Amino acid sequence: MLRRLRETGPIVLVPLAWTFATAAHLDMLALRTVRIAHLVMVTIIAAFTVLSWRDMDGGVLLAWRRVLVAGFFLTALGLAGLLTDPLTTPLLTLTVAGWMVVPGVALGYTGRHVDRYPRVYTVGGAVSVLGTAAYLAGVLAPVSALVFVGLVLTNVGQTAGIVAAVYS
Repeated sequence: MLRRLRETGPIVLVPLAWTFATAAHLDMLALRTVRIAHLVMVTIIAAFTVLSWRDMDGGVLLAWRRVLVAGFFLTALGLAGLLTDPLTTPLLTLTVAGWMVVPGVALGYTGRHVDRYPRVYTVGGAVSVLGTAAYLAGVLAPVSALVFVGLVLTNVGQTAGIVAAVYS
């Protein structure tokens, strides 16, 4: 059962995480809720990485193991940024942008190295990286609509990639 959960769980967790991030950016969540969510995400990512380490030792899966390791540190940075008073906005921005671009690049890599659904991975990666650009432009401008568009684009791109992965 644990193996099946590791294989199929991300199909729920990826869009859920991006929907949660979007809700946080729209100030729909309390800071305490976001802090707890980051702690839970750090724990889930660590557990998933440790439990899947041997299964992800070559090829495309090795690239995704690296995404998980980077994601662990990105999420831990985000948690650190959330625990400061006032919040450390650059750490939070780095966390979100990192989670946009790192899996986006890995999706592009995956699309070049798989036979099943390569276009889904490649387009999903491109949409995620495009989302990063929109998000960062929105943060720097600041234009909240661009932040929102960036989050939505990333959600769509990465969800497409994880759906392709689970069904192949």
